[in-house]
Amino acid sequence: MKTFIAELDEHNAMMARLADCSGAIEAAARVLILTLKQGGKILLCGNGGSAADCQHIAAELVVQYQKQRQALAAIALTTDTSILTAHANDFGFDTVYSRQVEAIGHKKDCLIAISTSGRSKNILNAAAAARLKGMAVIGLTGGDGGELVGQVTHPVIVPSEVTARIQEAHILIGHWWCGAIEGAQ
Repeated sequence: MKTFIAELDEHNAMMARLADCSGAIEAAARVLILTLKQGGKILLCGNGGSAADCQHIAAELVVQYQKQRQALAAIALTTDTSILTAHANDFGFDTVYSRQVEAIGHKKDCLIAISTSGRSKNILNAAAAARLKGMAVIGLTGGDGGELVGQVTHPVIVPSEVTARIQEAHILIGHWWCGAIEGAQ
């Protein structure tokens, strides 16, 4: 069994490398701020832990992150169990998010597509659907970025191959984005 200190050391080493991504992270924040300023909304999609991150980030934006303010338009496409289960049953899981993007996405909106590997078919399809609508697409991924890098307008690639480390960085990035957005209000 790996010690907690060994896990912490791995986490800290990855976080130190994350500084190399600051330009992409800050550029994505500017896209999110512009999206909201022009009256658009932020849509988020992901699977598993990334789905939880989508819900977490959307909640911080709609409710509040660090300061009281007006609600901001953010929707986690991971939350409507009737849509998710009906679509998965009738059409399959590969288009469960792209269908929602088709239904509620608009040109002024931005999709945050989260996939630790960058290879999840339903996330790739959602990014493609958003691009067809003229939306900005932020890809939050890790490793080599997978196919997602080619489907997004703003890739943010966490420099790790370890899913847990990637997810830890993703929520840090999401929190920083929420703070940057609040600071721009």
